[in-house]
This record gives sequence, structure tokens and C-alpha cells, in this order.
Amino acid sequence: MTIETLVARYGLLAIFVGAGVEGETVVAGGGLLAHQGMFPLAGVMAAAAAGSAVADGLFFAIGRKFRDHRWAERIRAKPAFGRALDMLERYPTGFIFAFRFLYGLRTVSPMAIGTTRVSTRRFLALNAAAAVVWAVLISTIGYVFGQALAKAVGRLHSVEHIVLAIGGLGIVAGGITWLVRRRVAAKS
Repeated sequence: MTIETLVARYGLLAIFVGAGVEGETVVAGGGLLAHQGMFPLAGVMAAAAAGSAVADGLFFAIGRKFRDHRWAERIRAKPAFGRALDMLERYPTGFIFAFRFLYGLRTVSPMAIGTTRVSTRRFLALNAAAAVVWAVLISTIGYVFGQALAKAVGRLHSVEHIVLAIGGLGIVAGGITWLVRRRVAAKS
């Protein structure tokens, strides 16, 4: 099966899953693919918002269901969990809305929120609104990146070129993440 066939068959589903599992790189890549005309930008945004909201809802439910389990105790011992709870106590609504934008807190935050007394209804409403804002922002960044890339190197002509561009974006994002983690570790 060729890359073109995989993308054509599973593209928006892959963005849905990738938004919940990996996040920004997949969604920005979806925006890049939308720029190339492979998907409608609105479809990328919808798949990304839904994937992010569903994944965070699942993490919230895990936190709620297993808050007293020994497995949750190990996660609670992590520094990111404590930072998430501290920020939630100070800014409950703002934190629920913004955690997906905070480096190092995206995955652990909904689980941490699930262990608190925040109502499920409140979390799901704020989470859904935040997922839409996040998906629109990140996919638009990918779309604009596609415009800039097209101007810089000419129109991308195949899915392979697009995959290489997304891979390059992933490498750059990974490098930035590595540098930030290294600096944070040096300060600790």
C-alpha cells in the first residue's frame, strides 16, 4: 500500500488519533496536508478537536476511576502531577482551559484533574471548548507553515514531499523540546 493510499484512506482518522496521542506535530502536519489540498482545513480542525477532547476525557475518567489505586499513587509522585494540582487549585477554570498549551503538563493534567472534586460536566465543557481553540490554532499554524514552505521551495508535488516536510517539522519540534528539557534540568 502506498503512502498516498494510506493518507487518503486514514488521514482524518490518523489526525483524530494523533491529536490525542501525540498532539501538536500531528495536528500541524494535518494543517500542512490541508494546505496541499489533501483534506479540508475544517475537517482537520474537527478531527483534531475531537481527538484531543476524547483523549483528555479518557485520561480524566482514568484519574477519576483509579484515584486511589497504587498505580495512580506512582503518577501522583511525579513533579508534573504536583504542578498540575497546584495550578488547578489557584486557577481552576483557567487551568482546565489552558493545560493543553502548557509544556510538560498536557497528558498528566486531565488525569490529575480527575482525582479532584472538579465535576465531570464542568471538565468536559471546558475541555471541549479548549480542544476546539487548540485544534484551530495548531492546524492553522500548520496551514500557514505550508504556505510559507510552498513559497520557499515551490509547490510540494507528492505525498512523499509532504511527509518529509512533516518529518522535518517533527525533528525541529523534537530538537526544541530536547533543548527546553535540558535547560529545565540544568536549572533544577
